[in-house]
Amino acid sequence: MQEGVATDSVALEALEKLGPREKWRIVKNIAVLGIAFMIHFTAFHGTSNLQSSLHSDGSLGAYTLACIYGSLIVSNLFLPVLVIRLLGCKWTIVVSFVAYMPYIGAQFYPSFATLIPSGLAVGFGGGPLWCAKCTYLSIIAEAFSIATRRKVRTEYLIVKFFSLFFVFYQLAQVLGNLISFTVLSYGEVESAVNGTVIESSVNISVTCGANYAAPIHQEAQTAIDLKRPEPEQVNRLTGIFLACMVAASVSVALGVDSLKRYNMVRKSPGNRISGMNTLVITLRQLSHKYQLLLLPIVSFIGIEQAFITADFTKSFVACGLGISYIGYAMISFGLANTLAAACTPYVTKHLGRRLLILVTYVFHAALIVFMLLWTPTNEYYKYSIIVACWGLADGVWLIQINSLSGILFPGNEEAAFSNFRLWEACGSVIMYSASSFFPTFHKLLFVLGMMTVGTIGYGMIELMEYRAKRIDPEKNFEVVSQEPHDS
Repeated sequence: MQEGVATDSVALEALEKLGPREKWRIVKNIAVLGIAFMIHFTAFHGTSNLQSSLHSDGSLGAYTLACIYGSLIVSNLFLPVLVIRLLGCKWTIVVSFVAYMPYIGAQFYPSFATLIPSGLAVGFGGGPLWCAKCTYLSIIAEAFSIATRRKVRTEYLIVKFFSLFFVFYQLAQVLGNLISFTVLSYGEVESAVNGTVIESSVNISVTCGANYAAPIHQEAQTAIDLKRPEPEQVNRLTGIFLACMVAASVSVALGVDSLKRYNMVRKSPGNRISGMNTLVITLRQLSHKYQLLLLPIVSFIGIEQAFITADFTKSFVACGLGISYIGYAMISFGLANTLAAACTPYVTKHLGRRLLILVTYVFHAALIVFMLLWTPTNEYYKYSIIVACWGLADGVWLIQINSLSGILFPGNEEAAFSNFRLWEACGSVIMYSASSFFPTFHKLLFVLGMMTVGTIGYGMIELMEYRAKRIDPEKNFEVVSQEPHDS
């Protein structure tokens, strides 16, 4: 029996005492949690997608985003286990939601004095938030599996539950950007309906897209007008987003069950490390060869998400169309992400994980090559197609690699997910910090290189598991099987 997991008979008996409809209560918890994250990150994504363009003076927006993910690194090293054991997963999520609110409020008075400290607060809240979410989903997946008498494998349920959660979560991109576009583009809708935007005096095909130079090299681009919205529009948008975050916190506090309800699923090992040693257990996790091989692909996820948030929105959309159209273009990203989150488990079931990741790599690499060669125009739908394709690939990467962190290290999810967020944040910090110094062309090449290295690392895990299975036929690393355990 795996350490930290209760026997099926004891856990099943305890679950049955809770009532015959406990399975539906578990589904309700996932739905409420997903909706709360959707509402919360509607505000966060809608705000963050505008940062590098809206606060471009002195690269304030890019540095704010770098601070968010820089503090997330520290947060992941020291806080998740400590906060989760102090508050529990549910209340960790609530408190972490509150930590994001000053960042939204700072948009009323944007400056280095307001945005940088509030960005640091977001990062410190983000580590416990995501670790608590991942741990919560993994444990209730085990509870659901036991409640169904192992008719569905826990590994499959983890993927399924992560997928259901990310369907809600990725809708935040759609809602956040829809609200952003509606508020900031008021008065410009007619031009969007006609298919083009007002002509700019800038030669878009020469100065935008992969040709966009970093601010430090922009002497020749001082004439670029990012078509900023009015301050009143920005303040109105900020007020809406702040209300969203308050609603999300209340939803989790009132609508999600504490994991104390499912204490029977997993015993607490006597040798669990205390919360003060989170750094130790996070770094100790790196001694596992699988964790080391996952680091490049996890870092790549942070890099590609930072690129699409900061560099694509500024060098492609804001440069070619204007800041108000960032929300419009990024709606496609959210829709594609949601579609990928919903379909990935089913596609994985038929194609297999290895083939799906290979196809995703080829697709994403082809998209990057296209972006390197593409000549930007002022036709808004072309930007939407590009970012939608990126969203499809991102959705697959996010689901598959997140799920692997739960499947490869059962019983040690806190350290595994802490490492996931740690190295994802490292990738984001690198990309945000480079935003002010390197041309978009070079950053696209960097994204492609990291994706290649990460995919090779993942392939080595699959190869080692294939060899191990030849030695021990009972060993099963497949996440798509729905067959019950033999035991």
